Amino acid sequence: MTATVESTVDAVARTRSPRGAVGRRPRRRSVVLTIVYWTLLAYFLLPIAWLLINATKSNAALFTTFGLALPPELNLWNNLQDLVSYQDGIFVRWFGNTVLYAVVGAGGAAVIAAIGGYALAKYTFAGKRAVIVTILGATAVPGTALAVPTYMLFSQWGLINTEAAVILPSLVSPFGLFLMMIYAADAVPDSLLEAARIDGAGEFRTFWTIAFRLLAPGFVTVLLFQLVQTWNNYFLPLIVLNQQDKFPLTVGLSQWNKLANAGGVNVAEPLYPLVITGALVAILPLCVAFVFLQRYWQSGIAAGGIKQ
Repeated sequence: MTATVESTVDAVARTRSPRGAVGRRPRRRSVVLTIVYWTLLAYFLLPIAWLLINATKSNAALFTTFGLALPPELNLWNNLQDLVSYQDGIFVRWFGNTVLYAVVGAGGAAVIAAIGGYALAKYTFAGKRAVIVTILGATAVPGTALAVPTYMLFSQWGLINTEAAVILPSLVSPFGLFLMMIYAADAVPDSLLEAARIDGAGEFRTFWTIAFRLLAPGFVTVLLFQLVQTWNNYFLPLIVLNQQDKFPLTVGLSQWNKLANAGGVNVAEPLYPLVITGALVAILPLCVAFVFLQRYWQSGIAAGGIKQ
C-alpha cells in the first residue's frame, strides 16, 4: 500500500514539474530572431556608448582616437567644467529652460489628458462621437505641420519669444487623451463611481480621490510620452524663440554644433567636446525619470493581467 502511494505521489510530481510535463515541447530558439534582437540592441546602445566614451575625451583625443576607444586620460570633469562656464554658463540656463518646458508642459498635458479621457469614457453627452473622431484625426497630424500656423497665431497674440509659446502647444496631446480614454473605460468601474455618488461625493471629488488613483499607470504612461516629446522638442522652440537665454537644450546645442561646423578648426575643437558632453548631460534626466516611474508601468501591466 505504501509503495503504491509513493509511486502515485512521484507520478503527480513528475507531471507537475516542468521537466516531466507530459506533452510539453522543448523551447525552440530562432537564430534569425536572435540576430535581429542583438542587431536592434546594438543599434540603440552603440550611440549611447559612443556618447559616454567621447564625453571623457579632450580636444586632441576626440580627433585622434577611435570613436569607441577610451582616451589615455579621462577628461570628463574638465569637459563638465567648461560646459557650465562657457558663455557665462548659458548651458545651465538652457537646462533650466528645458526643465521648465518639460515639467509644466508634460505635467499639464498628462493632467488634461486624464481629465478629458475620464470624461469621454464615463460620461454621455451630445456630440461625444464627433469629439472622439476629431481626437483620432488630430493624432494623425504631425506637430511640424502645425508649427508655422502656431507661430502666426502666437505672433498676433504677442507671445513670440516667451515661455508660453513653447508651453501652451505642449499642453495639447491628442494621443494622450485617446490613450487615457481607452484606459479609463476599463480601469475605473462604474459601480465604484455610483457608490461614491450615493455616499454624497461630488464629481470633482470622485475623480481626484477615486478615479485618478486608478488611472495612475495610464497617467504615468502619458506623462513619460509627453516628457520625452517636450524634452526633445526642437522645431517649435526654434521658430518661436529668438533670444539665446530662452532656448531649450535641443536648440542651444544645435547652435553650438552649427558654430563648430562653420567655424573651422580653431573654433570647432573647443566646441565639439562641449556639444558631446552637453548631449550626455541632456539625456540623464530622461533616464532617471524612466527608472523611477517604471514601477507604475509594471503595476499597470500586472493589474491588467489579472482576469476579473
